[in-house]
Amino acid sequence: MPLPVGAQAPEFSLKSKTADGYKDVRLSEILTRKRALLLFFPFAFTGTCTAEMCDVSNGLSGYGSLEAEVIGISVDSPFALDAWARQEKITVTLASDLNKTVSRAYGVLIAHAAGIGDMSARAAFVVGRDSKILYAEQTPTPKDLPNFAAIKAALSH
Repeated sequence: MPLPVGAQAPEFSLKSKTADGYKDVRLSEILTRKRALLLFFPFAFTGTCTAEMCDVSNGLSGYGSLEAEVIGISVDSPFALDAWARQEKITVTLASDLNKTVSRAYGVLIAHAAGIGDMSARAAFVVGRDSKILYAEQTPTPKDLPNFAAIKAALSH
């Protein structure tokens, strides 16, 4: 079960590729500047995940105006995420949860999925600057997208 609205968001530090190389993305650092929209997704290079991250990338400025930083999180390696982002022109920060600790902490790790191993469920969390979860959603299946209208409504308050 995903963490509920009102819960304390677990801190994390995950690797992400930037123009300056691989760096740590820390929730606490993001929250000093903005709220965070955490988008967990199963795997890079898959149809629904590509559509989701490309759509969010294309509308990224809308989240900035809502004072939120978007972080895509999956169990892929930072190297795979970087290659995928370059191939698909994804501009959302993609963070690697290779050890699956953050997916587990947020309650969205699916064990033995499709017979290929553990993966993140498709899920969305809006985290306030006080580290409290303002919105939480895990989609019914990995092929379903989060309710972005509800996410933007949560961010507009």
